[in-house]
This record gives sequence, C-alpha cells and structure tokens, in this order.
Amino acid sequence: MKRSIITLPIHKVHDGVRHAAQDLVAVEEPLQIRLGERDIAITMRTPGHDRELAAGFLFAEGVLRHASEIAEIVEDGRGAIHVRPAEGVPIDFDSLVRNFHMTSSCGVCGKTSIDALRAAGCATLRRDVPCIDQRILPDLPRKLREAQAVFDHTGGLHAAGLFDASGTLLALREDVGRHNAVDKLIGAAFLENRLPLAAHILMLSGRISFELVQKALMAGIPIVAAIGAPSSLAVETALRFGMTLVGFLREDRCNIYAGNSRLV
Repeated sequence: MKRSIITLPIHKVHDGVRHAAQDLVAVEEPLQIRLGERDIAITMRTPGHDRELAAGFLFAEGVLRHASEIAEIVEDGRGAIHVRPAEGVPIDFDSLVRNFHMTSSCGVCGKTSIDALRAAGCATLRRDVPCIDQRILPDLPRKLREAQAVFDHTGGLHAAGLFDASGTLLALREDVGRHNAVDKLIGAAFLENRLPLAAHILMLSGRISFELVQKALMAGIPIVAAIGAPSSLAVETALRFGMTLVGFLREDRCNIYAGNSRLV
C-alpha cells in the first residue's frame, strides 16, 4: 500500500540559525483512471482510497450512475486504476469529447455550464429537506479539523467531511486536491449504494468552486458549507438547483449565499 506521507530531509531556519531536520510531507502522485480499455482521466492525488476516487469521479461526471454498473475495480500498482464495467452496461465513450485532465490545484471537470448539469440528470433539490438547526454549523469546522489525521502531520491537505443533519461527522477524506477529496467521499457512498445523500451536509476545508458544487449536486447533497469563499458560478449553481451554500464558516459567523430556508 502506498504511503500518503513521506519524511524528507530539510533545513529549518529559526532566528536566523539554520539546522538540518526532518519534515513530514503529503504525497502527491499521478493516478490514471481507466474505464474498460479507455483512458478517462489523470489526476494528481494523495494515495489512498483510490477505488473510491475513481468511482466517485466517474459518477460525478455522469459516466456511471449505479454501483451495479461496475464489475470490478483493480489497482495495478503502477499508478493506474482499472474500472471494468459490468457485462452489457452501455458506456457512451463518444460523449466523452476529450480525456479529462485534472490537477491538484483546480480540477477540470467535463461539465462546462449549469445547463449541462440538467442534461446529466441533475434534478432540483427539495428546498425544505433537510431543515437543520443553524446552531450546529459553527462546530462543523472544528469537527472536520480534529478528524484530519494526515493534516496533523503535514499541514498540506484539503478535507471533505460528510455530516448528518444533526452535525455528526459520518465520513472524512483528505487529499492534496479539493475535488479529489470530494470524489473519494462521494465514491465511498456510491460503491455502498447510499446515494442520493439527501439528508446530509458536505463540509469543505477550503473554498467552494463550481466543480465541487457540481459533484455535491450529482450526489444529491442539499447543504454545502466551507471555511472559504464560494465562486460566483458556485453561488449561481446553488441558487439554480435549490442548494444551501454557506461560506466563511467560523465559530462566530458565516455567510449564507443560497438556500437560507433550510436553516432554522
């Protein structure tokens, strides 16, 4: 099993004095995702939960819709993961106009517009489900941070946490890429046939970009909260599909950009 953390020799400088030391660094390596005999994507990720990452990515991009469409997922040990479709499952490779290429910094998704989400079968969320107590929000960043085991050692990973409507942390994934952490989280639910996540909250350790809102919508997640800021397209998408979007979440404040009616 590949490590998610490595130890590197460094030089530390303190008060102008330099000395040799060791430091823990989060691993970033490429992963090739193959569907059948086709190369679908290359992502720079932190090793770990690669099966979930591949499944979550293919689901969020609308390539696969049910776990039963997967016969097996095989890691080859050489930086590639092979997803073999179940017999008879039609895969429209022609609709994949290009191979997806993602980086740890920004993520390039196959959807180029909000309208494409509707075309992919992304329905408008029920605006009254779930209704949550607004007072649970300030505790979510702390709970997420306390569960970040790898971040504790490196300080270099994003996190995505799945909470229930009462604010209980159900699952967490870490990665050098925000989109990868979300794909891993959604992929785990996808493989366990737990989608849609219609009564859950997605908590992010960074900013909220369009592709993260897209992935949450595909998984049926009605509430997305983050420590950082949303982009304009993230807000527009949340408003269009009835998602609750919360940014700049701190212990004593937050900004509600969409879906205020779910917070009571």
